[in-house]
Amino acid sequence: EGGGNMASSGTSDLEGLYGGGAGGLALLDAAPSAPSCPHGPALLFVKNSQGKEEGRRFYACSACRDRKDCNFFQWEDEKVSKARLAAREEYNRNRQPSFTHRQNMERYKNFVLLPLSKRRFCQECQQLLLPAEWEKHLDHQFLCGISTAQLKSPSQLLYPLENKKTNAQYLFADRSCQFLLDLITDLGFRRVLSVGTPRLHEMIQSKASQEEDFRVRSLLLDIDFRYSQFYTEDEFCHYNMFNHYFFGGEAARETCRRFLYQDNGERVIMVTDPPFGGLVEALASSFKKLMAMWKETEKEGHNNQEMPMFWIFPYFFESRIIEFFPSFNMMDYQVDYDNHALYKHGKTGRRQSPVRIFTNITPSMIVLPVEEGYRFCTICQRYVSSGNQHCEICNSCTSKDGRRWKHCVLCKKCVKPSWFHCNSCNCCALLNHTCEKTDAGCFVCGKAGHKRSTCPSLS
Repeated sequence: EGGGNMASSGTSDLEGLYGGGAGGLALLDAAPSAPSCPHGPALLFVKNSQGKEEGRRFYACSACRDRKDCNFFQWEDEKVSKARLAAREEYNRNRQPSFTHRQNMERYKNFVLLPLSKRRFCQECQQLLLPAEWEKHLDHQFLCGISTAQLKSPSQLLYPLENKKTNAQYLFADRSCQFLLDLITDLGFRRVLSVGTPRLHEMIQSKASQEEDFRVRSLLLDIDFRYSQFYTEDEFCHYNMFNHYFFGGEAARETCRRFLYQDNGERVIMVTDPPFGGLVEALASSFKKLMAMWKETEKEGHNNQEMPMFWIFPYFFESRIIEFFPSFNMMDYQVDYDNHALYKHGKTGRRQSPVRIFTNITPSMIVLPVEEGYRFCTICQRYVSSGNQHCEICNSCTSKDGRRWKHCVLCKKCVKPSWFHCNSCNCCALLNHTCEKTDAGCFVCGKAGHKRSTCPSLS
C-alpha cells in the first residue's frame, strides 16, 4: 500500500548503466516472447532522446529498479545459448519461496491448533514457526504467543518492506482505510479487488468475520508472498502489478476471474495503491488487463462500461494517469499512511500528504468528510478541500495540493502560491528557479523542458 506493496519499478539504475543520461528510458509494448526473471516476464526498454529511440533495446526486471535486488538484463536481439537459458531457469526456480501457497495454508491450519504458548513467529525469516522448526531458528529473534487477533492482522505482524529503491510498502492509516471502506460500501460495492492494498483487504476480512450482516468480500493481489501464510488461495493471489503476472499461473488467473464475476448484484470495484516510483505506463497496462478480465465476465449490455476503480497516487502524476485513463478524475481527499514520515493527516501547507484518489466514478458521488473541512462545490459538482477556492476565470476549483492557488493572467491558469511569473521562461515557476530548459521529458510528469530534480510538480 501507500506506494503499495509492490516492488518500486523505476529506471534510475538502468539509466546509469545502459546509457539513459539526459534522454532517459522509454518503456515499450510488452513482447509475448519476453524473457523472465524471478519476478516474471521482463519489460522492454530503449534509450529515448527527444522522442526518438537511440541505441539497442533491452529487457530488464519489471519489479526492481535496484540491480542489487534483481540484476536481470538482456539485449532484445541477443542470442541466448541453451546452457544459459537452462541456468536462468534454475536460478529463477531457486529464488521462489520455500513453501507453496497451499503448503502455507496447511502450515497455518496446524499453527492455529497449537496452544498460545507454542505459537511463534520468526521476525528474521518473517515466518510462522511450527514446533519442529524451532531449533533451526534458535539464533533468530521471534515473537511468542501469537494471538488470533494478530493472525487476522498480518500487516501489523509483518515488517513493512520500506526500502525505497526496491519496495515501497507504506500502509494506510486507519483514518484513510476506514474512509475507503465506508465509501465503497456507501457506493454499493460488495466485492473489492485489492491490488497492493493489504490493510484494506485485512479490514474487510476482519469485519466479515465479526459482523454477520457485513457482505463485502475482498481478493488481495500482491507481490508480497508473505501474505500467503495468512490467506487462502481464494483470498490472496501472488501478483506483480508491473507486468500483470500471476505467479500461480492459470489457477490464480481463474481465481481472479471468478472473483470479478458480478452475480446477484454484487458490484465490483478495484482499489490499487502502487509504489510512487512505479512506471505509470507499466501500471496502466496491467490495470487495463484487469479491467479487460472484468469485462469478459460481464453480462450483455455493459460493453461500454469500465470496471470502477480507485487508483491511489500522488497528485503530480495526474496528467500521466489521465493520459492512459481519460475518464478518470482526481479527488481532493488526502490519503495518509501509518509508517510514512511525511504523508500524515493534519499537516498544513506544503507538508500535506500529496496522495490522492483517481477514479472513473462520477465525482459528485464521492462524498468527502465535512468534519475534516471538505465541502461541496455546486459549480464543479464535487467535494473539494477547504483551501481549494473556486476560480471564476478558470471556472474550476484548481488547487491540487490543498493550498489556495492564485490565477496568473499571463499563463491563463491558476498556479501554486509559491510561484511567480518568469518573463524569461514565459511561465510561472519558483522564485529561485534556474532559467534553463532540457530536451528530455521529466520522469515525474513526462513533460519536456525540465528534469525530475526540478519538476514544478514537486515544489
